[in-house]
Amino acid sequence: MRNIMKKILLISTGLIALGMAPAIAADLPARSYTKAPAAAFAINNWSGFYIGAMGGYAQENTSGVGALSGGFAGGTLGYNWQTGNLVFGLEADAAWSDVGATATIPGLVSVSDKIRDMGTVRGRIGYAFDSVLIYGTGGYAWADNRISATLLGVSISESRFHSGWTAGAGVEVMFAPKWSVKAEYLYRSFESQNYFAALIPPGIATGHINLNSVQVGVNYHF
Repeated sequence: MRNIMKKILLISTGLIALGMAPAIAADLPARSYTKAPAAAFAINNWSGFYIGAMGGYAQENTSGVGALSGGFAGGTLGYNWQTGNLVFGLEADAAWSDVGATATIPGLVSVSDKIRDMGTVRGRIGYAFDSVLIYGTGGYAWADNRISATLLGVSISESRFHSGWTAGAGVEVMFAPKWSVKAEYLYRSFESQNYFAALIPPGIATGHINLNSVQVGVNYHF
């Protein structure tokens, strides 16, 4: 008799538990599932100051004998303003230069022409594709030029400052936070100057000095 009552009690308890299960489940708070936030995509901002180093090669734009050519290296300082994808900027650079040429008649005369330093102050306007900036540039150019001559063992030399203009284009890529690399082409045209006017009045005119130059550089952005 006791065993029968125990079985009835167990069966009744099980049925009550099964009947209560849906109600308990209904009272439980629903579990919500949310998607993980999308990873942020960093958009580069080109605005601000930057400083850098650059170097390149220049060659005089002439087919004549004794065309100037050689390398240069120096530094860059600039500032950018960005609005949307448009980037406006001002940039100045200065470089030590070894752009020159020498003409010699053995045992008689030797004449050399060398641009020892040069630089530019330019405006820039470009379009930014996030980390890539394509731009045009133009402005003022200068060069410190020296002409030296040796005639029958007697040497003379004189330096002149040449002003002019420059124009070109380039591309700059932000390859790491605050760091970019660039490559650009510049056409530089310097005004004519007279040399040795005190010895040979009114002097020897150089004519305009026109250079094709390519340069690469690396910049740090503040």
